[in-house]
Amino acid sequence: MGVRILFLGPLADLNGRNELTVTAPLDWTRLLDIVSPEMKAQLESDRVRIACAGKVLVHKADLQAVDGDEVAVLPPVSGG
Repeated sequence: MGVRILFLGPLADLNGRNELTVTAPLDWTRLLDIVSPEMKAQLESDRVRIACAGKVLVHKADLQAVDGDEVAVLPPVSGG
């Protein structure tokens, strides 16, 4: 089953695809290790948020995804 990672909005364009499935477990360090250097820089930005199993994490380093979880990488909010 694994962990499904969704890249939303412009982050999908930067990543070259909108989703990726990896083996569980998935923590913050491993997420940073599996993405490109460009995506890593975006993930480390304070403006990009991470949601796991439907809940937005207060601290990205708290990411602990298990088999069957969905992790969403949320782009910065914009608008007016």
